[in-house]
Amino acid sequence: MRTGAPISTRRQAIDDALERLARLHPKKIDLSLERLERLLTALGNPQDQLPPTIHVAGTNGKGSTCAFLAEMARAKGERVHIYTSPHLVDFNERILLDSKPVQDELLIEAFARCEAANFGEPITFFEITTAAALLLFSEHPADRLILEVGLGGRFDATNVITKPELTVVTPVSMDHQEFLGREIELIAREKAGIAKSGVPMIVSQQDPAAEAALRKHAGRAGAGPILVWGEDYRAYPQHGRLVYEDENRVWDLPSPGLLGPHQYINAGAAAACAACLDWPEEAVARGIEKARWPGRLHTISGGPLGEIARKSHAELWLDGGHNEAAAIALAHAFADMDEREVRPLVIIAGFSPNKDIDAWLGQFEGLACKLIAVEFHTGRNPSVPVKEIVDMCKRHHIKAETAGGLIQAVKKATHDHPAARILIGGSLYLAGEALALGNTPPHKTPG
Repeated sequence: MRTGAPISTRRQAIDDALERLARLHPKKIDLSLERLERLLTALGNPQDQLPPTIHVAGTNGKGSTCAFLAEMARAKGERVHIYTSPHLVDFNERILLDSKPVQDELLIEAFARCEAANFGEPITFFEITTAAALLLFSEHPADRLILEVGLGGRFDATNVITKPELTVVTPVSMDHQEFLGREIELIAREKAGIAKSGVPMIVSQQDPAAEAALRKHAGRAGAGPILVWGEDYRAYPQHGRLVYEDENRVWDLPSPGLLGPHQYINAGAAAACAACLDWPEEAVARGIEKARWPGRLHTISGGPLGEIARKSHAELWLDGGHNEAAAIALAHAFADMDEREVRPLVIIAGFSPNKDIDAWLGQFEGLACKLIAVEFHTGRNPSVPVKEIVDMCKRHHIKAETAGGLIQAVKKATHDHPAARILIGGSLYLAGEALALGNTPPHKTPG
């Protein structure tokens, strides 16, 4: 596409490309890397031409851990590429070149090259867009790549890299069971699939069964050393700061720039990565303090939603966590807030299908005074109907009603509970729509 084309034209070109790539999706999915490996071979194997890579798997905390790591690396003067998913507003957010979203023209060109090299063969949306990311990362110099797994690990598209510098597994919990298994041990086995022979692995705080499975399968792969939370390192809050300890060092670090008690776990795992790589304490401290990651327990003060909340002296919070473990972390965070300042908690929530909504809602029983159910429009599949959410709330003794959209929901919340503490949550897609409200709608995720 011609450089300097209007933003609306470039945005439509990206949307059109995403729709075309989604149509290549195979009718039957077999968990395999063969489709992507075929395409990467046609592209000249860009996965073998990447900067030193930290590969991050897990269920919860992947994005936050990536944010801490990237900020630490930047603090020591490195140019950092970052790959995460899904996006909140713009697809470009998934591919950061030197820590900045890829330019529209470069993204459109990379999509076109991948389409041409694929020759119309079946391939999943995530596989071909990951190929585009790897192509871009290989062609733009950087000192480091932070590479987040999309789903699982063993057969995830990012697992085509053969020799990362380091791997890390953030807390594993129940999610995507239809793909990864119905038991925590099976899910942990898939996450451990990123382990590589002779490559160190950092294991964050885990359920005991998940930790045992990670040790077992990473050990079978020959990963090493395997450094485990609570045994080889630990991190904990003390006097408003974060203390990191392992057998060689004690670091007195700032409290995490990302909010919530669970962020001490994510920051601790990132600090363990930094220690393994001999990064300086000063860079670790700056990275932990300066890290930011949208859609993870942050406040909204601007835009139409922020304006409504501000007029009512309400707090407005946003978080895209959508499984039970994420809800537990959120509930703890809001309980801590309530201890410092009592406010009624109103939740505005929408959910993707196949999520354990009951488990999510159960964490807020006795904590939330009301839930307002809404639907979103940018996910892979239609969101769960609001009536289903209201019916589930009854089982958890949470008063519930519906709203036709986020603006109406925030108005309802502030009208009924002035000076409320409001959480928009349940889905990253809903978080994206909240962030984009009043501006250009988010890029849809068609596949």
